[in-house]
Amino acid sequence: MTIARTSQGHQDDKPAGRRSRQAAKRLRRVEFTLTEDEYGELDTAAARAGLARGAYAAQAALDTARGGGSRSGVPLREALAELIRSAGLVRRIGVNLNQAVAKLNATGQHSDDLLPYAAESMRRARRLDAAAEELRKRLP
Repeated sequence: MTIARTSQGHQDDKPAGRRSRQAAKRLRRVEFTLTEDEYGELDTAAARAGLARGAYAAQAALDTARGGGSRSGVPLREALAELIRSAGLVRRIGVNLNQAVAKLNATGQHSDDLLPYAAESMRRARRLDAAAEELRKRLP
């Protein structure tokens, strides 16, 4: 794996997505140079698609080489990224629920809506995870 470096030579601190492992190991490498503006555009597009810059550039190049547009799969990837973010937000509800349960245990105050709220939150998280997985399977 190559570590991305800025034009000043220091490492980018942004988290990067990873492509799924391929059945065949990739042995060939392609490199190209970009202006600062082009790099910014690539970085923004890759983040929007939920991919690392290299993965995004490789996918765009392969899509074009195979006769598709470079935007092939981008709407699906953007939808997947949004689903993943949504699932993360729903999981945060779990943290709030844990805090509410801790308070319940500490004070003994009972709330009638705590259990239904927790059940609904878990149901929504499962639905988001299932939707994200289904979308991931459909990506090119």
